[in-house]
Amino acid sequence: MFKGWLASAVVHADRVEFRRRWVARLGGNRSGSVLLDEVLKIHRVEPTRLVNGHVHLMTAADGGAARVLAPALDQTPAGNPRTILFTWGQRDTYTEFIAAVEAAWQARRPQL
Repeated sequence: MFKGWLASAVVHADRVEFRRRWVARLGGNRSGSVLLDEVLKIHRVEPTRLVNGHVHLMTAADGGAARVLAPALDQTPAGNPRTILFTWGQRDTYTEFIAAVEAAWQARRPQL
């Protein structure tokens, strides 16, 4: 289990489960899971001392970069059920999560 900001993630061989803490759910965020076969891209922003980082498992349900600018909660990185945020203090967990999810994703992709 990887603990991020107000959420945790569990990487399985076929999917990643995101579990939101109750405080995050009060704000409208929701828990969810994504099948690794549906992931098109792993978008990541490394946490710094100034801004939180995040890992977003992008699927066909995501509208692309322009959607991040939209005001709806589920269209921002913090409100997306396929995204987990990490603070500067969680940067080691961020690195470990990236390694685990990329390894699981690559294992699911067809080898050419």
